[in-house]
Order: sequence, then structure tokens, then C-alpha cells
Amino acid sequence: MERLVAGGIMAAMEALPGIGPGIGVGTWAWGNRLVWDYDPDRDDGLLPATVQAAVRAGVRLFDTADSYGTGALQGCSERLLGAAVDLCPPPLPPDLVIATKLAPFPWRLGRRAFDRPLAASRCRLRGRLDRVQLHWSTARYAPWQEDALLDGLADLVQSGVVRELGVSNMGPRRLRRWHGRLRRRGVHLSSVQVQLSPLCRDALAPEGVLSVCRELAIEALGYSPLALGLLSGGWSLQDRLPTGLRGLLFRRLLPGLEPLQDLLAELARSHGSTPTAVCLNWCRAHGAQPIVGLRRPEQVPAIADALSWSLSEAERGAIDAVAGKLKQRMPANPFSSS
Repeated sequence: MERLVAGGIMAAMEALPGIGPGIGVGTWAWGNRLVWDYDPDRDDGLLPATVQAAVRAGVRLFDTADSYGTGALQGCSERLLGAAVDLCPPPLPPDLVIATKLAPFPWRLGRRAFDRPLAASRCRLRGRLDRVQLHWSTARYAPWQEDALLDGLADLVQSGVVRELGVSNMGPRRLRRWHGRLRRRGVHLSSVQVQLSPLCRDALAPEGVLSVCRELAIEALGYSPLALGLLSGGWSLQDRLPTGLRGLLFRRLLPGLEPLQDLLAELARSHGSTPTAVCLNWCRAHGAQPIVGLRRPEQVPAIADALSWSLSEAERGAIDAVAGKLKQRMPANPFSSS
């Protein structure tokens, strides 16, 4: 397919059905100092322009969470996203989805425990909330808590308080269970979020989450598609690495990562593109919509670029083969269920 200018991406996607899932934007970094070195003076003023550029480039999903933001900044991500979307020139695309995740904190107990948090999230998002998601599964430590919380969210969907329901960090067996339980109630499970990148491939197992999603028509969303930015093509042990937890992780994973980095760079050159776009299209080639973090308008062209081309099956397989031989892996989310 010929390379498309950013302004024509959505028209081209409509004209060429089957090009693959879209690309969403995640907002974990908005308000997070511990992992992402968030600085409100540096970052906040850029976010409205970033959101507007992303919408123009074809992004139709923005994902946040009520627990995003560290310390006193908890909830900051929702507030910033609500303000940024509010500043987008009308009309907003009718298929734009604003999604948040509610955390099953230990004190959130019972079927009505999410009612007030959902209302608070909607307020921070300035009234725009299309999909609510359980942030992580409690199956490993308190399955009875998860049952009540998700039943309560299904109540809110059925009563029209929120339109769509999704889950996050849920494994294939738990996903099947909840899909069936919700279906019997007449509630469709819209999506599931899982960590997905060439350095985190558990969801690709023959009976893994992506297989279940294809079978049950659940949208698969892949978070951390660049492995916290490690696979963007801009890092090596000779560089000044990020501070904090990301820097520690990068120092552990970078040694021995050259075969994958070299292949991503080679594929990027062959498409006149970037390793970032290659990783995003690797997720899309596996049937998942990647959710990539953005904070600056100059990061948006990578999304527009990725939406303009696709990996071949052979290219996807080559990445899988090289990644499968590496010892390096992203840490698994400890709250992911089986």
C-alpha cells in the first residue's frame, strides 16, 4: 500500500477494510513521577495539542485510569485527559472512545463499590466516558471481590450509566468465565487489556488471551507495546538512560537485545519508517490494538506513519522468531490472572 499523508489516513482505512486494528493512546505517564518523570510545568501545556494531533492522525481510543498519577497527583491523568478532549475543536469523531480503568483497591468491596469512583472519574473526564474497565484481576488473592465489582459494573452498563465494559490484566480462563457470565446477563464484554510487545508475548500462546479474543469477538488491547519505550530505537547502554525504575529495567534488559533491535531497525528502513512504528504494527499484525503513551505533539507522526502500512506475515514471523530466542523478558504484571 502506498504511503499515505496523515490527513488522509482515516479515509484510506475506510477504503481498505481489513488493514487491522487501530492505535490507541495511553495516559499512564500523565501525572506519574515515579516511572515517567512527569513534570507538570514541562508536560501539561503540551497535552491538548497532543490529543488534537492524535485525533487528526486517526486515534479513536484514549485510555486512562483512576489510579494514574503518583501520590497527591492520583487522578491527574483523568483530569488532564478530560481537559484536553474538552479543548478539541468540534465535532469530535463519533467513534471516539474515552476509556478509564477502576482499581479494585482492597477497600472497594461489594456490588456498589464502584458507583462513586465511576461518578468521580466521569467528573474528572468532564462528562466524557464511554468505556469502564476493571484495572486488574483479583483472582489470585480475592476472587470474591472481583465477582461483586464486575457484577456491579455490569449493572451500570445495563442501566445506561456507561456504555461499554472492559477488563484488564485478565488471563484466558478468567476471560472465558467472565465473557460467559456477562453474556448470560445480556452484557457484551467489549475489550481486554494485556501487556503485549516482542518482549512480552504470553498473550500469543495457542490458548492465550488473543486466541480467546478472536473466538469470542472481544477487542484485544496491547499495553506497553514498546516495552516502556525500550524498543523505540532510541536507547543503548552507551546512552544516558531514563531515571528511576525505567532506567533500572533498561540496564537489565538492554544487554543481549541487539538481535531484536537490529531486526526492528532493518524492517523500519525497508518501510521508510521507525522501530516504533514496526512495534506498533507487530501488535496490529497479531490482531491487537496497541496502546502507546504520548506526551508531546512531535510523537504523533509515528502513529500516523504506523497506520499507513502493515507488516507482512513473514515480517511478523521474523520478529516472533528473533524475540522468541531472547532471554530478556518484560516483567509480568503480578495481578494478571490465569
